[in-house]
Amino acid sequence: MEVFEEFIGNIENPEHQARMAEVLAWVETEYPDLGQRVAWNQPMFTDHGTFIIGFSVSKKHIAIAPEGEGMVRLADAITASGYPTTKMLIQMPWDKPVDYTLIKTIIDFNIADKAECTTFWRK
Repeated sequence: MEVFEEFIGNIENPEHQARMAEVLAWVETEYPDLGQRVAWNQPMFTDHGTFIIGFSVSKKHIAIAPEGEGMVRLADAITASGYPTTKMLIQMPWDKPVDYTLIKTIIDFNIADKAECTTFWRK
């Protein structure tokens, strides 16, 4: 998780730092073969050079970015989480439990759906 240390260190609130570190460590542990990088000020996980999931932070939440296709195809699971959403993001409030089942569903979907993808983003 060395790749994400600077990103985590730049989060002002220590509780938010700890939560973001916990989420990123969970992904790293569950999916050790995924690549890690920070781009566009977001920690991201990749598979064979293609985007799988990204995260960003705001004062009120961690934003989970599954790409638009994931937002559409996983709409029922996302709605069931109870987290607010925008067109392209899931907003996981700092004061709510982390829905690791949802994160796993997103990652598993993107790994399978993008298995043949040769670009970073879906076309």
